[in-house]
Amino acid sequence: MKNSLNYLLDDIKKVESVFVEGDCCLIDESYKLTTYLRKVLEDTKDKIFEEGFEDESEEINFFKNIKPQILGKLIFYNKVFRIETSCPVYNGKMYEAYFINELEELKQDFNEHIRNSDFYRYYRSGRNDKDNEYYTLGKINYHNGLSSIVFEIDSSFSTYYDYKVAKIIANELLYHYLLSKTDTDHTINQTLQNSESVKDLFWTDSKNSLIELIYALHASGAISHGKVSIRKINLAFFVLFKIHLGDIHHAFHRMKERTGSRTAFIDQLKLSLEDYMNKNL
Repeated sequence: MKNSLNYLLDDIKKVESVFVEGDCCLIDESYKLTTYLRKVLEDTKDKIFEEGFEDESEEINFFKNIKPQILGKLIFYNKVFRIETSCPVYNGKMYEAYFINELEELKQDFNEHIRNSDFYRYYRSGRNDKDNEYYTLGKINYHNGLSSIVFEIDSSFSTYYDYKVAKIIANELLYHYLLSKTDTDHTINQTLQNSESVKDLFWTDSKNSLIELIYALHASGAISHGKVSIRKINLAFFVLFKIHLGDIHHAFHRMKERTGSRTAFIDQLKLSLEDYMNKNL
C-alpha cells in the first residue's frame, strides 16, 4: 500500500489544479473539491481497513503527513464554501468588514487554541521523538485534557493528533485566502504601498476591462508560462492597484454573452497601441 499512499497527494494536487486553473467560480470550486476530498478520505479509510499498514513507519507517515494534508484541505475548502455562500454583496464596506471579521476570528482561534499548545511547538519545531505517541493508533491519552473533538473522531482511523495537524494546515490556508480578500498590511502589499515608484498607480478604466485583461494574460500564458491561477493574477492586480474586482468568474461568463465584440477592451488596446506607434513614426 506504500506506493499508492505516496502518490495520493500528487493525485490530489492534479485535481486541485484542474479546478483552480479553470473558469468555475469559487463557490463551485470549493464545493466540488470538498466533495472530492471527502470521497478520497473515505476510499483511503476503506483501503487501510482492508490492507492495513506494512509497518509502524508507514502508519506514522500516513497520520503525520498524508491524512492531515487531505483532511486539512477538506476543512479548508468546506470553510471557504461556507464563507463565500454567506458573504454580502461584492465590494463596499459590508464586504470588506465581513472578511476582516473572518480574519480576526481565525486569529483569535489560533491564539486561543493553537499557538500556546505543546503539540503546536512540537509540530513547528519539526521534532520526531514523540511521533510514536502522536501518530499511531490506540495511543490517545485522555489525561492530557484533550479537546472535546476527541470524542467525535473515529479512533480506528485517527490518532487525534492527525486532526490537530489538519486543523493547523487548514488555518494556514484560510489565513492566506482571507488575506487575499482583505486590504491588510501583509509584506507585499505594504512594500508596494510604501514604494514611491507605485504609489501613484491607479486603474482608471472599468473593472470589466481589467477582468478581460486578466483572463487574456492567463489564456495566453504570458504570466508564469500559464501555470499560475487566475485567482493569483487577480490578487497581483489587487495588490498593485488596490482594486476589488468581486466575482471575476461570473463577470467573465457575462462577457462571453456580450453582443458584438466579446473582447472590447483588448480590441481597444490594439487600436490604441497602433495609433501610438503611428504617431511616433
